[in-house]
Amino acid sequence: MKVGLFFGSFNPIHVGHLVLANYMLSFTDLDKLWFVVSPHNPLKEKKTLLADHHRLELVSRAIGDHPNLKASDIEFKLPQPSFTVNTLAWLADKYPQYQFALIMGSDNLNSLKKWKNYEVILEHYQIYVYPRPGFDGGDLRNHASVKFTDAPVMEISSTFIREAIRDKKDVRYFMPVAAWEYLDEMNFYRK
Repeated sequence: MKVGLFFGSFNPIHVGHLVLANYMLSFTDLDKLWFVVSPHNPLKEKKTLLADHHRLELVSRAIGDHPNLKASDIEFKLPQPSFTVNTLAWLADKYPQYQFALIMGSDNLNSLKKWKNYEVILEHYQIYVYPRPGFDGGDLRNHASVKFTDAPVMEISSTFIREAIRDKKDVRYFMPVAAWEYLDEMNFYRK
């Protein structure tokens, strides 16, 4: 069983994330995909981040009962800040029956060499890369562990959604309905 790990803050999750997840399940050899909600990316500021449990709830509501998608809180239990190499080691120990792979945008591949123990990741895991405008994957583009996909380019971002909500714009169709309803009900990002 091959499980793709889609790490992110999902602050908030949006249709672009789900389009990419759907693509990865349908057009690659991945059997399942886990949305790994990260408590804090060491390369990002934390000030605009919703509480962990709210972002997990948004992801859970967004994916509903899809049998091959899972909202994962595994990084909530690990030391902070989260480092992908540590999470992968923990997962490999806990779920030896699964083969894990990473899913990331070409922008993240460009900066992979800044990640803690990135060489270990490249040595032991495949990385499925989706295109991001302006990023070609850098010098890791042709690495044996890297698989570029033809996933649709999604020019929608969580930042766009947060800013639009703050500016009192209606962005309900940029998110799965159940996630939007929770976000709206909780008045997230309005200030």
